[in-house]
Amino acid sequence: MPFLKTLIVTIVVQGTVTVVVPFLLLSSGLNLFAVRFGNFRLLGLLPLAAGILIYLWCAWGFAFVGRGTPLPVDPPKTLVVRGLYRYIRNPMYVGIFLILIGESVFFESALLFIYSVLVLTAFNLFVFFYEEPVLTKKFGDSYTQYCRRVPRWIPRFLESNNGDANGKEQR
Repeated sequence: MPFLKTLIVTIVVQGTVTVVVPFLLLSSGLNLFAVRFGNFRLLGLLPLAAGILIYLWCAWGFAFVGRGTPLPVDPPKTLVVRGLYRYIRNPMYVGIFLILIGESVFFESALLFIYSVLVLTAFNLFVFFYEEPVLTKKFGDSYTQYCRRVPRWIPRFLESNNGDANGKEQR
């Protein structure tokens, strides 16, 4: 059942953020200033594809490892610290940001770029003021230890962050 709920959340919520709103912005006719990349705009497909893969990987982990969804009203039942969560605490948000950045480059849209930055700012405020305090309360010391080991936004790939779903070191 978590998989079905995660699929619905992905289509409705993330689909709105990454497809519907960008479509509305692009079709609004608002061009703040010209951004022309020519054929280099195709490079926008790289962060777009990476963002989609990151999001799907994380959503899969939420559904099957954490037995929950990306929605705050139905979060994972266990702390997910596997996969990309070993390197960064918020890879799902980073994935969505990469999708939006890729779209802004591909569609040569300064307006989409500004929207991307606003979405990332909203994510940061949500994580700092809501999500982290709630997770600290729910998972206690295991989440606190996880936060000490794993950065919020920028991964440290050179360090080993081996941990299980309880935040304990694996050997």
